[in-house]
Amino acid sequence: MNRVMRLSPSHIGIVCGALYGLLFRVVWELDKLSHLNGLVTASFLFLVPFAIGYIRIYFELKQCQTISASRASSLAWQPVFVCMLVSVITLLEGSICVVLASPAFLFCASLGGLAARWIKLRQAKASDKPLLSVVLLPLFCTPIELTGLSSSYQYTVNDSVVIHASPDKVWRQLGNVSDISEDELPLSFGQLIGIPRPLRASMTGLENNAVRTSEWEKGVVFREVITAWEPAERMAYRFDIDPNRIPDTALDKHVKMGGELFSPLYGSYTLHLTPEGYTRLTLSSTLSDNTNLGWYSRLWGRMIFHDFHTMLLQLMKQRTEKDVTS
Repeated sequence: MNRVMRLSPSHIGIVCGALYGLLFRVVWELDKLSHLNGLVTASFLFLVPFAIGYIRIYFELKQCQTISASRASSLAWQPVFVCMLVSVITLLEGSICVVLASPAFLFCASLGGLAARWIKLRQAKASDKPLLSVVLLPLFCTPIELTGLSSSYQYTVNDSVVIHASPDKVWRQLGNVSDISEDELPLSFGQLIGIPRPLRASMTGLENNAVRTSEWEKGVVFREVITAWEPAERMAYRFDIDPNRIPDTALDKHVKMGGELFSPLYGSYTLHLTPEGYTRLTLSSTLSDNTNLGWYSRLWGRMIFHDFHTMLLQLMKQRTEKDVTS
């Protein structure tokens, strides 16, 4: 019994911190609150892990009167790891959301741990008021954020590749894309975190308003309506995505394509003849971000679409150059 009591402050900090995070995760997923998208808010992404880290170090300091800043920063990660592990095991979250949230959670947990240490060093006598304030902070900030700080932002991601072939040769690869084998696509960051890979694309026509249907793994299917068709020069399209046809198990529901929070809007392939007689193929995607996560959300959006663009452009390059030499 004495051994358990002697070790309890550290363990209590880990358990309480993890339970605090899981409680927010479960409550915001209740049917009556899920439509508020409380999980995809700055309050949940930044303030909840800050409180988790604060809780962990608050209890650690009951066992050790003082700890170094580096130790406070690293110990604050423990309940975060527990919280994420439980979320994955219980299927509360998928791998994509966990990976995207991890940097923010770990960084803010460290800040919370450092804040607990800083306050402890400057308190003349013990007080639980700072702990209570930190624990309640997300509860006060989330409603304010959801009602008064909603935002929407559009941005475009561009990537290019030079293909050793004429624009006419490259153009033939763009409309209909036959079955894509696994060895044609290099291992990418998107695949590592669980984003399905593309399988094929087919066109209903070769003109404006034609429909290009893209099929991915895990049952993901969406349409691209052609808005510009200029042979050997440019193919543009708008995404026509029905989120109800995107399985929750394919892409985590909080980052589902075509949903209220995130969606690709437009895309295009542009072909330019280089001075060497080759083709510069540029793929552009315009995205809509309706989260309140600002630069953090857009950073991940750009990274994932740069990764996706590179994969597709390399596929076009490989197939075109293979046809030219065969």
